[in-house]
Amino acid sequence: MTSLKVPVSTGYIFLLFFCLAGGSAWGQAAAKPADPSKFELKDGDRVVFLGSSIFENDFQYGYLETMLTTRFSEKGITFRNLGWTGDNVWGEARSTYTNPPTPYEHLMEDITKTQPTVVFLGYGGVEAQDGQAGVAHFKEGLNKLIDKIDQLGAKTVLLSTIPVVSSDTSQHVDYRNADLELYSKVISEVARERNKQFVDIYNPILNTSKKEAIIENTVHLNELGYYYLATTLEKALGLDAAKATTAVTVSKSKPEASNARIVASDNDLMIAKFIVDNKYLPLPSPKSASWIVDNARIMRITGLKKGYYTLTSENNDVTSASANEWESGVEIKQGPQFTQSEEIRNMILKKNELHFFQYRPLNQTYIVGFRRYEQGRHVKGLEDQNLLIKWLEGQIILNSEAKEVVYELKKLD
Repeated sequence: MTSLKVPVSTGYIFLLFFCLAGGSAWGQAAAKPADPSKFELKDGDRVVFLGSSIFENDFQYGYLETMLTTRFSEKGITFRNLGWTGDNVWGEARSTYTNPPTPYEHLMEDITKTQPTVVFLGYGGVEAQDGQAGVAHFKEGLNKLIDKIDQLGAKTVLLSTIPVVSSDTSQHVDYRNADLELYSKVISEVARERNKQFVDIYNPILNTSKKEAIIENTVHLNELGYYYLATTLEKALGLDAAKATTAVTVSKSKPEASNARIVASDNDLMIAKFIVDNKYLPLPSPKSASWIVDNARIMRITGLKKGYYTLTSENNDVTSASANEWESGVEIKQGPQFTQSEEIRNMILKKNELHFFQYRPLNQTYIVGFRRYEQGRHVKGLEDQNLLIKWLEGQIILNSEAKEVVYELKKLD
């Protein structure tokens, strides 16, 4: 892991002790029946991602959690990622040398311990390998899983499977995708029967994978793929995107602006100084550039004389463009809001790393399994990690709300 700089707020001590005193008070109220087509999060909700590699692999990138965190920054939402590569609705990938608990009991324990109020389910990819013959067994397990989530008072959001993508004919992609589509259909039917929200990610990912490399090793999303998945969920759940347009008109008298506030400047060389209020933080940009990345705010500035102009913020260059380009609109792809968003994601990644090794310790058999008589004393160390996890959660909540950005426009000499 890269070194992590965690911003410290004077309010974190109060928040930390509130967390410790409240225990499960992060919002364990029973979920009320709701319109399955409308997604909402309440104050203190605990969101759990439960499934196979579709969720576990996002440990590397944190895009799903970052998207929901920034879109509900005022709600104090916490998250747990229980994704387990190779897992199915019967928890068979969660088997250990200690039995009991059985793999299924292990799955039930994992869900219960997180105390969820909202659960995103991402199953079906592994089960689809059984084809038509496995549909009944999968449907039974999926319904039992939803029953458990209902018993916990949480609401369920079901995701479809994702396609496999490969140019290697030996992979039999068409046959495998036919089964994956079949299981996606089963998931949507169960969601309809149980009045749960269903999100089709199969078709958006399939269509986009034909134009952009978002899947690697045939079955796994890469960084760009998880960025795309986060924005796909954002749209499917009816959430507002962070993207917006700011227009500034420069004139001899006084600049005017929409989606911004003009402020006075004591610098005669400055063309305009204005403040932009961002409703949400943008998602951090993936390393690979792509047309998929659409997190930029559009800045349109008219009334400029011929020449080149630089936009700065906090004494750092944001971007430069010609007068004609500013009039057409320039994408803002860096600046304080992107730095803040990346800091949030880094904290999410660190928090998730701590939680991962807490609930899935490398020497699990010796600490909590049948050989715990040897190293069971280390359970206390795992429990102590809750202090760090809760502190990081507090910092994420305190720092995830978008701040206003002050921009200055100057002409290049």
